[in-house]
Amino acid sequence: MIIIGIDPGIATTGYGVISVRKSKLKKNNEKEGLKCLDFNCIETKKDLEFPKRLVILSQEIRRIVKYHQPDLVAVESLFFFQNKKTAIRVSQAIGVINFTLERMKALTIEYTPLQVKKSLTQDGWAKKDAVQGEVRNVLNIKEKIRPDDAADALAIAICAARHYWQKN
Repeated sequence: MIIIGIDPGIATTGYGVISVRKSKLKKNNEKEGLKCLDFNCIETKKDLEFPKRLVILSQEIRRIVKYHQPDLVAVESLFFFQNKKTAIRVSQAIGVINFTLERMKALTIEYTPLQVKKSLTQDGWAKKDAVQGEVRNVLNIKEKIRPDDAADALAIAICAARHYWQKN
């Protein structure tokens, strides 16, 4: 099974792709069942008009999904923002991502940042370093994952894998 995790944003949208082998996925030893296939970020330039940035985001999501052919795409939902303008822009990006995924008939699920953190660290308020450390441990990645948005996207994909296998 292939899962893509997406950490939405306007300037930077992280994505991470993992494979899951159910037969190898064991309690407390996910390293045997999860493998990192790809991670990176989609970036849009600040000097572009906002609608053009959304078009680029949609095109890149489409390209990534076509290339990896995922069985499931997990998108982080908007949970809390102090800056209303940023929240509105990120909400629009999430809308474009979800619209693009729906048009491609991709099976999609959303998780809040709290759900992702709790799934990886058992603490819904865990710091980024703790989450990234668990992502690196689970996927057996030695070096720090850069950019941070890509590490967050891998965390979302791991969360989806864990929840999917709990249900099925």
